[in-house]
Amino acid sequence: MSNQPEINLGIVGHVDHGKTTLTEQLTGKWTDTHSEELKRGITIRLGYANFSIYKTKEDYTTKKSKDAKLLRTISIVDAPGHETLMATMLSGAAIMDGALLLIAANEECPKPQTEEHLMALDIIGIRSIIIVQNKIDLVTKEQALKNYQQIKEFVKGTVAENSPVIPISAQHGININLLLEAIEEHIKTPKRDLNKNPLFFVARSFDVNKPGHNINDLVGGVLGGAVKQGKFEIGNEVEISPGLKVGNKYNKIKSKIIGLMSGNEKIDEAKSGGSIALLTDLDPSIIKSDSLTGNVVSLIDQSPEVFYDLKLEIELLKKVIGIEKNSVVEPLKKNESIVLNVNSAVTIGELVDITKKSATVRLRIPVCSNYGDRVAVSRKVGNRWRLIGVGTIIK
Repeated sequence: MSNQPEINLGIVGHVDHGKTTLTEQLTGKWTDTHSEELKRGITIRLGYANFSIYKTKEDYTTKKSKDAKLLRTISIVDAPGHETLMATMLSGAAIMDGALLLIAANEECPKPQTEEHLMALDIIGIRSIIIVQNKIDLVTKEQALKNYQQIKEFVKGTVAENSPVIPISAQHGININLLLEAIEEHIKTPKRDLNKNPLFFVARSFDVNKPGHNINDLVGGVLGGAVKQGKFEIGNEVEISPGLKVGNKYNKIKSKIIGLMSGNEKIDEAKSGGSIALLTDLDPSIIKSDSLTGNVVSLIDQSPEVFYDLKLEIELLKKVIGIEKNSVVEPLKKNESIVLNVNSAVTIGELVDITKKSATVRLRIPVCSNYGDRVAVSRKVGNRWRLIGVGTIIK
């Protein structure tokens, strides 16, 4: 049986509340592997790792053993909590089926990015959320209860109002079994139609060849991300949209899938679900350093539309989330620049037309998307891009 992950589970929350530590506790893999991340001690890019949930007679565990039954394998998307990296977190949310919202028990709740990340989950339409009250080893029982009350107050009226709150210590592995049980109970694998035209959202793209490689041993570029619908097989001829910029236009790239990986395991087909790597026959130099992040992979001539302008129905939030003082969201203005997260793509656009019902945005980088897709809208507030609303792509 292939251990291909069935779902993508996001781990989100304020910077330093323990997201990467929890990822390591579940998967055995530290996701801050980028050199700059190790230096600064924060997650910059999306981190990916898989883990499996097993059930023994008396408990839930991530450890394989003779008497443990494999329930399912899950991909973790460790999203950055730093406020300057909100766009990366939103791109990650595009491929999540559910999320763990981490809140540190030894700090006041909510912190700015806790609030911003919860709003982002709501905007992108993620309904399966578990609240993880972390660092309970650092507080007294009274402090933990006070923090729990703050959490309940904070989530009232939000998408996470009825989400379970699981107290844990990621550092010491306390109550991880209860968290696994909650994941099994509250974050179900959605029903997926494998007969749909397959689509893959690119979240990372890289060249795995090391400098000095023998020219005969070079392998093609690798695309990391998630199959959003349908399934891909080795040998599929695919196109990548919007593709690469040539002059002032983007050209779709044609390629062939020469391999599929789930974690370190080779697989023959990639079904919608967890994080997957597509091995292509593309020149690695055009793929390296995440240059194709935000693209969509489809079978030839089956990609969604590529938009250079987007017409959106936009619903603005009442206040700017993620900053200490309450700040009202001002109406959108013509010629204003805004940032849009469309699936796993991030693009800047200029508002060229605004009516009561809609706004038209001219994009600096085109996006590949469908009518009806939800889009997160951010604007510059002070010197940061802040989440201010949600849009739907309309005709």
